[in-house]
Amino acid sequence: MSSISPVRSQGPGRPKDLEKRAAILAAAKALFIRNAFAGTSMDAIAAEAGVSKLTVYSHFGDKDNLFREVIRARIEDLLPENTYDYDPQAPIEQTLLRVALIHARLDCDAETVGTFRAILGDCRQGNPRFGRLLWEEGTLRTHGLMERLLQQAVDAGQLAIDDVPRACVQFFALIKGDLFMRRMFGCVDCSESYAAEIEATARAGVATFLRAWAPR
Repeated sequence: MSSISPVRSQGPGRPKDLEKRAAILAAAKALFIRNAFAGTSMDAIAAEAGVSKLTVYSHFGDKDNLFREVIRARIEDLLPENTYDYDPQAPIEQTLLRVALIHARLDCDAETVGTFRAILGDCRQGNPRFGRLLWEEGTLRTHGLMERLLQQAVDAGQLAIDDVPRACVQFFALIKGDLFMRRMFGCVDCSESYAAEIEATARAGVATFLRAWAPR
């Protein structure tokens, strides 16, 4: 058992602290993807970041909290809240297509799929809390923001949806099709054709969604 007791995080302060925090997050992200949660130690994260283990604990408290921060930072970097901004002056097709292309490309990205594989590995070892963590920080957050966008479009008369949460789930399913699972199972033969298919599927998904929910 480690002789170092976790220290409650006080949050970063000086620029040097911010640099160390960023280095720890970057190291943890790389190691979690490579070795999954169970195979990643705080010692390894500290060594990868070039800091002491005590510094890691002082910034994040424990490994669970560090993992949550890695997921949160990654998602906020790739899907900032303004991704889901609603512009009442823009055609709703344009707004939905923008979100669809961002999401489809990100969800089918090799690094994103690597993160899911790491999570699934830990779930098999009896740690489903990490799957729930990814669900809370990722899916629930993005679905909440997308539901807000859809409701704003309904209120403006651009869409006619009677169940916004369900329509949100349908939207994300339509724009990805089976492409995420193909990447997950390693069934991607050509990166160029796969990228083209991601875009084509996203566009077709938006068209299908609008056929269902455009005002009659």
